[in-house]
Amino acid sequence: MRATVQRVSEASVTVEGRVVGAIGQGLLVYLGVAVDDGPADVQYMLDKISNLRIFVDDAGKMNRSVQDIGGGVLVISAFALQADARKGRRPSFDAAARPELARQLYEQLCDELARIGLTVERGMFRAHMDVASVNDGPICILLDSKKQF
Repeated sequence: MRATVQRVSEASVTVEGRVVGAIGQGLLVYLGVAVDDGPADVQYMLDKISNLRIFVDDAGKMNRSVQDIGGGVLVISAFALQADARKGRRPSFDAAARPELARQLYEQLCDELARIGLTVERGMFRAHMDVASVNDGPICILLDSKKQF
């Protein structure tokens, strides 16, 4: 499972002209599920996303998590994070999970983030989404549950 986690002042996702999810200060998370992902990968992402200390404290140091600041999390399913573009010019998406598994693990992660008390907004799975955000910093962190980078 891979994620791009962005610290944002605000973010929203629109589908067919309708806003389906929006947050103020918090994290915009693009999530890509791989063919071999399972519950352990969800737990890894849950821990990393909820505890990632990328918000500034009173001393100006990145020392607070999204939980610490009471921020929101907008999670967008993004199979393209599993793309392999090392050969040629057209990326391969062979590593991306089939939609049924991807949806199940995406929903599970969102549910778990909400279960620990975070405000969670979601994109619309398998829809064309327009995502708007105001990146704060910008701070963008790459996560991989298989620890490939």
